[in-house]
Amino acid sequence: MTLNFIDRFFLKKQNRIAFYTGLGLVIFAFARNNGMFWDNILFSSIMGNHLYYHGIFNWNFPIAIDTGHPPFLAFLLASAWKVLGHKLWVSHLVILPFIIGFFYQLHLFVNYYLKNNFLAFFAFLLVVVDPTLSVQFFVVNPEIIFLFFFLLAVNAILYDKYYLKILALAFLSIISLRSMMLAAGIFIFESISILTIEKKGLKALLKPKFFLSYLLGSLPGVIYILWRLFTKGYIQTHPESPWSGFWHFASPEIFLKNFVIFGHRFLDFGRVFIFIFLIFSFIRFKKKLFTKEVKQLLLLAISSIIVVSVTNLLSTNTMGHRYFISANIVIVFLSYIILIRFYKKRRIIYSFLFIALLTGNLWIYPRNIAQGWDASLAHIPYHSLRLKAINYMDKNNIEIAETGSFSINTFPMDAIDFTGDSRAFQRYNGKNNYLFYSNIFNLKDDEYSNLDNNYVIIKEFKKFRIHIYIYKLKKNDTIRR
Repeated sequence: MTLNFIDRFFLKKQNRIAFYTGLGLVIFAFARNNGMFWDNILFSSIMGNHLYYHGIFNWNFPIAIDTGHPPFLAFLLASAWKVLGHKLWVSHLVILPFIIGFFYQLHLFVNYYLKNNFLAFFAFLLVVVDPTLSVQFFVVNPEIIFLFFFLLAVNAILYDKYYLKILALAFLSIISLRSMMLAAGIFIFESISILTIEKKGLKALLKPKFFLSYLLGSLPGVIYILWRLFTKGYIQTHPESPWSGFWHFASPEIFLKNFVIFGHRFLDFGRVFIFIFLIFSFIRFKKKLFTKEVKQLLLLAISSIIVVSVTNLLSTNTMGHRYFISANIVIVFLSYIILIRFYKKRRIIYSFLFIALLTGNLWIYPRNIAQGWDASLAHIPYHSLRLKAINYMDKNNIEIAETGSFSINTFPMDAIDFTGDSRAFQRYNGKNNYLFYSNIFNLKDDEYSNLDNNYVIIKEFKKFRIHIYIYKLKKNDTIRR
């Protein structure tokens, strides 16, 4: 009965649109008060505020906030703030259409291979439960925007929608530098797929129509790169930029370190069980496993991240989990395809994989091991705890401007939660009278040692396994709990 209901429900396009719109609105209701987080404080509010106050087409950013990426998200946010107000919920509202669009495109993607709405529904659930993907629905970020256009481009290829492919590629080429790399990956995917999987031969690649789609699709990105080159004299970052040190060629030692990090990013947050399942399946079924759809999905997973992977392996730039979400989407779906095509005990294995990914959000490492806090839902309680801690400090006359803190918490508070509060924490210097600390801040060993030896906790806030401590320097302190 459940099978028939789901299958019938998703047969109608209006039902699909209503379901995914409703799902998006539920997420918006839960996420609308989540402040800006990690890199997205810069990409969203700091760059967005520059456009909001100095003109939405003023893309000449000061060196201190010029990341080299096109300010696509910042432009959308600033435009929305002009109309609806400079509010946090407006920022989440800007992301909402892309979340809904992503859901719909994911449905089309999985249904292309399954041709069964019931199976496609459970494939959809397994993919979206991936922690690094699911957290993108709850924070303001550019990732979900270009993941929508990524699936739109892939579906346009699969369903043979020529002009839709050009449109999707055009947006990918202007959202960020990584989305440009993703567009290049789609070109690699389609080219190799034509030659090796569809076996259409070299003539298919040499057709003007094929190259014209990628030429037109890359045009916005090419124009942006040329504009930066001629107006600024550089493409990525200025030598005096805070990020200039990230873009040097890696030494052999750093390359090996990058390779280890690369592997970890795929296995983290429960995905290790997906890979164990895949490795076991390839060993067990061998050549039998390499059907056309499996080959195509493997190719898509590899090609979608090949450019960004090579770039990051060879540079001193750190690799985030988010860089590989496109591949994770395909890999998780590939595991589902193999499960339903080759296994009999599907429900048991599916349940295990689903729970493994869902509980990946509970993975919290010991404090001395750095964690990708923007790559799972584990950090979500931080947003409300942060506001409670700030309220406590205000009530107890602990000056924000005289309190030290770390990394993402040293931006002006208005850039995080849009309260109009221009105060900002001091940067930690080891001698701050007070400290605002959370376990979502990845500190160095000597910084932890200083906290343990020279500071005392005067107040703590905890929710699930996330905590915030207000510390005071050990000298004539009166401890409040």
